[in-house]
Amino acid sequence: MKASYINDFDIWSSEFTYAIPLTVRFSDVDMYGIVNNAVIISYLEYARIEYFKVIGLMDSWMNSEATIVPVVADIQCDYVKPIQYDENLAIYVKVDTIGTSSIDIHYLGKNDNGEVVFTGRSTMVQIDKRSGKGFPWSREERLLFDN
Repeated sequence: MKASYINDFDIWSSEFTYAIPLTVRFSDVDMYGIVNNAVIISYLEYARIEYFKVIGLMDSWMNSEATIVPVVADIQCDYVKPIQYDENLAIYVKVDTIGTSSIDIHYLGKNDNGEVVFTGRSTMVQIDKRSGKGFPWSREERLLFDN
């Protein structure tokens, strides 16, 4: 398995500390009986949002008066093994690098047998809704990503 964002798979995969379970729904599979590739991007979103809830970022972003919001600047998924209906997955999430107003997030999907089914990465930028420009992470927010 060789994705451009993974130098050493064993080291990379050992750095994940957060995972969220997910069971594949019937509506997630295509006519071939496997999860549609576009659906996996929604799995990454689900895992990312749950991770942000756990570390305490979602409350401020979801406030109706919030002027600072997260946006996904890019996303990549590398499909390793087909996923089928009713499979149980663990989707791991970690922040790989922290920029001034961006973070690079990495993902690892495994099935119940511990087999890797996908890997992924995305860049998320925190922006000011009024200006549309990046808004720097606070010291406190940076510390949340280190957990």
